[in-house]
Amino acid sequence: MRQVLNPSAGPGAGAAAVLTGLGTWLPPHRVTNGDLCDRLDTSDEWIRERIGIAERRRADPAVSTGDMAVEAASRAMASAGVAHVDAVLLATTTPDHRCPATAPWVAHRLGLGPVAAFDVTAGCSGFLHAGAVAAGLLAAGTARRVLVVGAETMSAVIDPDDRATAPIFGDGAGAAVLEAGPRRLDGALGPVVWGSDGSLADAIVVPAGGTRERHRRPVSPGDVYVRMRGNEVFRHAVRRMTRAARDAAAAAGWELSEVDRLIAHQANHRINAAVADALGIPRGDAPSNIHEVGNTAAASLPLLLADAADRGDLKPGHKVLLVAFGSGLAWAATTLVWPSGLSPRR
Repeated sequence: MRQVLNPSAGPGAGAAAVLTGLGTWLPPHRVTNGDLCDRLDTSDEWIRERIGIAERRRADPAVSTGDMAVEAASRAMASAGVAHVDAVLLATTTPDHRCPATAPWVAHRLGLGPVAAFDVTAGCSGFLHAGAVAAGLLAAGTARRVLVVGAETMSAVIDPDDRATAPIFGDGAGAAVLEAGPRRLDGALGPVVWGSDGSLADAIVVPAGGTRERHRRPVSPGDVYVRMRGNEVFRHAVRRMTRAARDAAAAAGWELSEVDRLIAHQANHRINAAVADALGIPRGDAPSNIHEVGNTAAASLPLLLADAADRGDLKPGHKVLLVAFGSGLAWAATTLVWPSGLSPRR
């Protein structure tokens, strides 16, 4: 049975952000490792062993990040059984336009009227960053219900001839409805631990398109694509995710031995295995879907949550530790107890 939030608990008065709905959308087109191997001079075996990916999804050129966000968001609202929210936060690094933000258009497409809507750019940790902002809005009484979306068209910023990035990334969207409620409720987000290190901003970067490189005309064709220093990113991802996850569990008053499931950003299966090992969490308690969808950046966590719930890997009462890391460099982690009656829409 679904939990019913107590209206007297919020908004304001330190209300928590309670997860009440979850929805996802993936493009139907699948790109297998075999589809990439000849072009990239690599092999299915190498991609599987090094990254953990067998296939990823690609959006049709006529489908934008905003289009996918609308699909996932509408499913999340149906999952929550609601027709309206007070704000829309879209986590993405691949917006429909550099200006304006994509979130207001998403809100319009959803028929939400003149609600607050804005984009959050924090790379692969964007969904948790947007969730933290939503939690603040709910605690302050600025909103009673917030829609948080992570959506990415990574294929638009990936060089199809780059062996270092082309096999990694996929397209997709996931969304969650967060509502003000008592902190004791299952589904309530715990304290958020987050941070950034701008000294490594160029470790994952799209050089062209912003104001930093505008003096360079014409831009190099390769500068419109993601560039990534993989080995450096790997080291920092393991260290930062491990520390943030440990601190988030402590802030929630949990021992790591109490954690039932580790839900980590799906960047690379070796990164996630290293984080689980460092935390002392059995790898079998860290669900993964990277082999099917690739690294979907800000969409990664909601896609994984929905997938794990559908597979039965998440059960009511499970203590769940969520953590993500990405460009910026930026990272975040939080906790929740998986609620009963939550049926993701996919």
